[in-house]
Amino acid sequence: MAYVSKETKKELAPEIKKVLAEYGVKGTIKVNNGSTLVVTLRKIPDGLFTPKEIADGVNVYHIERFFEGTAKKFLTKLLAAMKGDKWYDNTNSMIDYFDTAWYNSIKIGEWDKPVEII
Repeated sequence: MAYVSKETKKELAPEIKKVLAEYGVKGTIKVNNGSTLVVTLRKIPDGLFTPKEIADGVNVYHIERFFEGTAKKFLTKLLAAMKGDKWYDNTNSMIDYFDTAWYNSIKIGEWDKPVEII
């Protein structure tokens, strides 16, 4: 069963913040429903993402397919920091078996508070 504790979030936060700072991004980290680690990008530098990428959002399972250049490098590093060394995924959807440490989500702004471009 997917579960991420606030203690795990605290352990992962320094590496996540390091990646955000490296690319000049401001963001927040939270645990949603005990199963999902969520990083919400609040302020991003101009040119990091295209307007289409911002509008479409981030599918953490297909970063390499939908992003290019610096955005792709940033999101790949951020996702790796979010997973840390405790994350695993033994899922086999062919037999309806889902076993992962926790789910990861990256948001570019929120529905009621869009991302700020600096």
